[in-house]
Amino acid sequence: MIMNDSGVPPWLVWALLSAAFAAMTAILAKLGVQGVDSDIATFVRTIVIVVVLGTLLALTGKLRALDPIGGRTVLFLVLSGLATGASWLCYFRALKLGDAARVAPVDKLSVVFVAIFGVLVLGEHMSAKGWGGVVLIALGAVLVAVG
Repeated sequence: MIMNDSGVPPWLVWALLSAAFAAMTAILAKLGVQGVDSDIATFVRTIVIVVVLGTLLALTGKLRALDPIGGRTVLFLVLSGLATGASWLCYFRALKLGDAARVAPVDKLSVVFVAIFGVLVLGEHMSAKGWGGVVLIALGAVLVAVG
């Protein structure tokens, strides 16, 4: 496993940053969705993401690297994009209707679904400890949602 100078795997640093930004997303989205339709809020957020990511790719020269992509790759990226859009629409609708502190943990049940689909679809393996963690995540989300 690749480690950085501090002995922490780079994937863990990026995953923790992702979690921190996801938390900020929930709070900022809840504040932003207050006076607008949730679908419009999702649209505005999507435009921001496209502009920021397009700028990043242009500044780093990666936009030129858009070599032909294989059909299978395009198919799965398009399907992933459709799933992302559906997730965001549902997430913003849930934030519009519910408390961010309850919506976000339920949204994180995606971790449970990824573990199950990873095993069933991708053939990944998880230890008993890993499954124990998945069960605890599920229980925690349910407790927060109904609490």
